[in-house]
Amino acid sequence: ERDLICMSEPITVTGMVLAATPVGDYDKRMVILTRERGKITAFARGARKSTSPYLAIANPFVFGSFQLFEGRTAYTLSQANIREYFTELAAKQPGVYYGFYFLEIADYYGREGNRETDMLNLLYITMKALIRGRISNRLIRAIFEMRAMMINGEYPRLFECGICGRTEDLTFLSLEASGCICSNCRKQVKDGISVSTSALYALQYMVATPMEKIYTFTLKPEVEREVTRWVKRYIDRYTDKRFKSLEILEVMDS
Repeated sequence: ERDLICMSEPITVTGMVLAATPVGDYDKRMVILTRERGKITAFARGARKSTSPYLAIANPFVFGSFQLFEGRTAYTLSQANIREYFTELAAKQPGVYYGFYFLEIADYYGREGNRETDMLNLLYITMKALIRGRISNRLIRAIFEMRAMMINGEYPRLFECGICGRTEDLTFLSLEASGCICSNCRKQVKDGISVSTSALYALQYMVATPMEKIYTFTLKPEVEREVTRWVKRYIDRYTDKRFKSLEILEVMDS
């Protein structure tokens, strides 16, 4: 729905376009995750015209600063200074679908009015990691999912037993206990599965290491399978949405 423009001074926000959909004959409706105002809706007038200055701007993955006029329920784009278009992602198959999935997760968790610095930084470095291709897309996905849940306070307890708090002999994982359990508490949960030392260390590293270092390690295939399988089970339990891009990914990666 179109919104009235408040003809005050424009605001400038830093963000990434999560989604862009056609509206009317020539416009686009953009969902932008911004550092300063959280997830917002902005209209790019005439963005679908071949002569529009917004033609390349009103697209998913575009990252930069956006100058906006504020309306009652949405914003109107007036200009932008783009830092990254991430156009290289389009050539990555199935990498681009991982990218769309990460945008969907950010959209799912994003709220208007929140400061979204951490999620925005995570999106930026994750798109860079997808393009570099130094680690597998599946591992990138697991790391992104864990950090996204961590940003939103939903990550598992991985450094102590979720039942007794013990920090040693953490040999099982449980969705019921939301993380690790020690061998003494194994019988207190119904869904405990054994976890290798290497997989547990990888999971701990994924949540504890500084953001700029999260995509700097690789795992042996069997450890990667163990880690990615459990992270998938965990996010499936703690999100109540079926992500469209994930359905495409599961077909392409099967």
